[in-house]
Amino acid sequence: MKLSVCIPVYNGEKTIGPLVAEVIDLYKSYDLEIVLVNDGSSDNSETVCESLAEKYPQVVAISLRRNYGEHNAVMCALKHCSGDYAAIIDDDFQNPPREILKLLSEAKKDYDVVYAKYRKKRHSFFRNLGSWLNDVIATFLLRKPKSLYLCSFKLINRPVINEVVKYTGPFPYIDGLVLRVTANIGSVYVDHQARQEGESTYTIGKLVSLWLNMFINFSIRPMRIISIIGLLTSFISFVLAIIFLIDKVIHPEIPAGWASLALLVLFIGGIQTLSLGVIGEYVGKNYLDRNGTPQWVVKWVKKYQNAQ
Repeated sequence: MKLSVCIPVYNGEKTIGPLVAEVIDLYKSYDLEIVLVNDGSSDNSETVCESLAEKYPQVVAISLRRNYGEHNAVMCALKHCSGDYAAIIDDDFQNPPREILKLLSEAKKDYDVVYAKYRKKRHSFFRNLGSWLNDVIATFLLRKPKSLYLCSFKLINRPVINEVVKYTGPFPYIDGLVLRVTANIGSVYVDHQARQEGESTYTIGKLVSLWLNMFINFSIRPMRIISIIGLLTSFISFVLAIIFLIDKVIHPEIPAGWASLALLVLFIGGIQTLSLGVIGEYVGKNYLDRNGTPQWVVKWVKKYQNAQ
């Protein structure tokens, strides 16, 4: 069995070297491959990844021309890996490499994908809140099992990898692609460590971008919600019109007010603007997809034998 360890690297110059060394030491009895994807880091990560590829035969280093995002970098790693299983881990040691063994052990129960789950997370409150919201939205939009926690630390087998990498759109969401391919998914508890170096790059902007990818690329439910809201608004307006008409007949002395009219206009206008925004997201993303926007652009690929 060949094991590929896929690591998206972003500003991880201080951690990626020790991480690779530990993975190689732990899995020296395996047919091991480590795929590093430098996702447009602003520090010295590119040089570190290149030196690791020159030092270790197990390492394949890829550098992208700019920052495309974590899921794009993971897609790039999956596209270039060749293992029977691919373990996806972060570059900051919050997912200890030794825990990959637990995922492999669980995968032997004939699961296509195995997700890590945590009894205690070492993320910040903001990061944990974002993860919880992401889980709720994924459950609603992607029909994810409520018992399954979507985690960046996971193990995927070769048949599912082959299906996932068929997606060529510019806005990949790995978990959405996995759920679209298979329902044979397991999970296992693993340790979660505090970040060793630097600060999390998890921002509200990246969280919103991830949600939009789920909303637009992997579900048509937002369109259906808009339709339902439109029908409900029309129904409520019809009922209110009847009530106002009856009230006017019973109490003709009551002057017509502008406040209720202004509120109705603002309410309906807000719904229309929201609807146009969601539709615009669908149209815009479809345009970028049809326009050939790439998932990533590779700057270089370095392998051990190429450095000799």
